[in-house]
Amino acid sequence: MATSSRSGGGSSGGSGRTRVGRYELGRTLGEGSFAKVKFARNVETNENVAIKILDKEKVLKHKMIGQIKREISTMKLIRHPNVIRMYEVMASKTKIYIVMEFVTGGELFDKIVTKGRLKEDEARKYFQQLINAVDYCHSRGIYHRDLKPENLLLDANGVLKVSDFGLSALPQQVREDGLLHTTCGTPNYVAPEVINNKGYDGAMADLWSCGVILFVLMAGYLPFEESNLMALYKKIFKAEFSCPPWFSSSAKKLIKKILDPNPSTRITIAEVLENDWFKKGYQPPVFQQEDVSLDDINAIFNESTDSPYLVVERREERSTTPVTMNAFELISKSQGLDLGSLFEKQMGLVKRETRFTSKCPANEIISKIEQAALPLGFDVKKNNYKLKLHGEKTGRKGHLSIATEIFEVAPSLHMVELRKAGGDTLEFHMFYKNLSTGLKDVVWKSGDEVNSGAGGVSS
Repeated sequence: MATSSRSGGGSSGGSGRTRVGRYELGRTLGEGSFAKVKFARNVETNENVAIKILDKEKVLKHKMIGQIKREISTMKLIRHPNVIRMYEVMASKTKIYIVMEFVTGGELFDKIVTKGRLKEDEARKYFQQLINAVDYCHSRGIYHRDLKPENLLLDANGVLKVSDFGLSALPQQVREDGLLHTTCGTPNYVAPEVINNKGYDGAMADLWSCGVILFVLMAGYLPFEESNLMALYKKIFKAEFSCPPWFSSSAKKLIKKILDPNPSTRITIAEVLENDWFKKGYQPPVFQQEDVSLDDINAIFNESTDSPYLVVERREERSTTPVTMNAFELISKSQGLDLGSLFEKQMGLVKRETRFTSKCPANEIISKIEQAALPLGFDVKKNNYKLKLHGEKTGRKGHLSIATEIFEVAPSLHMVELRKAGGDTLEFHMFYKNLSTGLKDVVWKSGDEVNSGAGGVSS
């Protein structure tokens, strides 16, 4: 990807960074088969943003231009306090850049992983914000199709923001019968009619996912959980689950009405909004009205050479040192502005990415990772201070693929980030546990960790 070639540099003036228009691109925040999301900074205003980068060739190959144009136009018009804002769209010859709001409070999922289940009142507050966002987007004909706690972010004030609305499942198509026909989403959160693949109503399918999310927030675990995919589907088809004893009876009743396997008898969002349990302490969203222009969207698809929305990617020379992680990016790795949680010490909380610190030289870290990964059956590709590890065996969700990058956070102190780029999260977790055994000499142990016998590997 063109944006992945960046080197050196701090927070000022783009030395060694890729520039797209007025944005200086930073680290990768996440990636999927159609897109990559990067942290970026507006060099004119110093504002932090997230930029979703789509590959034009893939978009054309899947005949998605018309659909993406519709989805982006709708998303740009959406101004809701609980949906990630889309600011502008640009393009180069090979990429489409979608500039979005960047929030610093982390994923709602992290909150459950670190603190356990939420109290009913707190869970209800997040559920109200989620339903507000989903209902608003549905009223504009846009469906999420992959709602799960990982797509629910929190801003610095703890306000819920739904990410990837309308962009999470771009290859979807609504056919003449008005139903969606592609199975997508994360199995545990997916409605039975989606798995059935006979066409489904996007609004009812999204509501089912909201019901699973509410259960997870209050229980701390999933209602449908099986290691065998067919056994999981069987449970979902029958809506075979039971609520834990600490759920109030009114919460149980609502969840059972939402997790009804028959979409024609399932409660609707309009009925959820009128539910007594839902309405308790309810605060309606406050909207900001402003004029929105769609000129940039039309321009990037018209490809006119004089369009200000068509940009040239500016890349610097090949790197001789790792990227210096600037203050903005350090903040993006932490919860809000609390830098204390940057290098977490809890073991066993490995999600889709993990990181550790090291006092070894960058080249030594790279060769140690390579030495540890090869015996585990991984092919290693190097590009400056980045590694792509690709598993030779096919796992539960295809081949496990891991992106690794080394950042300099202070003189002679590096942060190494490993991020799952493809495959199964649990398999990533197991791989990391095996890999970290071979990296014992590389991982930096603070005095406390040495004394307590901790392994020094963060999750």
